[in-house]
Amino acid sequence: MNAIARKRNRIKENESNLGGENIREGLTAVISVKVPDPEFEGQTKTKLGNTEVRGIVDSLVGEVLTEYLDFRPNVADAILEKAIQAFKAAEAARHARELVRRKSVLESSPLPGKLADCSSRDPSESEIFLVEGDSAGGSAKQGRDRRFQAILPLRGKIINIEKTDDAKVYKNNEIQALITGLGLGIKGDEFDVAQLRYHRICLMTDADVDGAHIRTLLLTFFYRYQRALIEQGFIYIACPPLYKVERGKNHYYCYSDRELQELAAGFPSNANYTVQRFKGLGEMMPQQLWDTTMNPETRTLKQVEIEDAAEADRIFTVLMGDRVAPRREFIETYGSKMNLTDLDI
Repeated sequence: MNAIARKRNRIKENESNLGGENIREGLTAVISVKVPDPEFEGQTKTKLGNTEVRGIVDSLVGEVLTEYLDFRPNVADAILEKAIQAFKAAEAARHARELVRRKSVLESSPLPGKLADCSSRDPSESEIFLVEGDSAGGSAKQGRDRRFQAILPLRGKIINIEKTDDAKVYKNNEIQALITGLGLGIKGDEFDVAQLRYHRICLMTDADVDGAHIRTLLLTFFYRYQRALIEQGFIYIACPPLYKVERGKNHYYCYSDRELQELAAGFPSNANYTVQRFKGLGEMMPQQLWDTTMNPETRTLKQVEIEDAAEADRIFTVLMGDRVAPRREFIETYGSKMNLTDLDI
């Protein structure tokens, strides 16, 4: 089967062979052998002990089965498809077990190296900011309150878990960092709040299109990986400002174009003021980031809620899934109804 898989390009050169258990899974073979003097192993007589039979069966089955599959490629493809899925599922389960298995005291810490942890060990008061990029991560690490705020910088955009099989999900470095850093279990397992290391998981991305995309990918991950995180109210969205307005010795932060227009309208017509647009969190000084986005006294945090799980499930499948037709239909249906001034393009 592995020879056929490689010939039909179902397994690439650098990929490992399918195991016998992967190919046999779900299949039943019935072989009728007539032996004059059968000898059986053990009391239960479930296994034939005549050693000469194995060689005969191996050569005959190998020869006839190869010929059969060569002339029926659709049967070979069906078996290989099922075997490859079984292999990927087994790989995903193995990676998941390795990832969430707690290491012993003698081993090194399982936490990701780029995680700047907080000193508190009480999850109910601890919060973690998932930050886009190392530059923003640097500002956040300097601006945070180390006692209860942890920072995990994520490099670029994480993979879209809606389009990726589980084996690849667990191999991805950013996903590994999320699972181990937050203390999540295996996908599909019952959510264990006792393992969760922070009770406020804050998505802190830039206030632009790329930031919104990264936030969507992260929400897709949480929704599909362990939806209970959202349902039980552990996921939050941080709201960094888009503009800083300076007028004389005073300064103001605006979180949208509308806020900026309203602020400017309140100034006298001859007032002098400067407007700075933050292209990203990395442009903000640590103190600015603390004052506007991280300080519990002055920040705005939005808690992510799921009012209608079935509708949310459908929308995630349409917008983030691997089928293009439903997404195109969605855009064609609702695109004309959108207020284009609300889009930050």
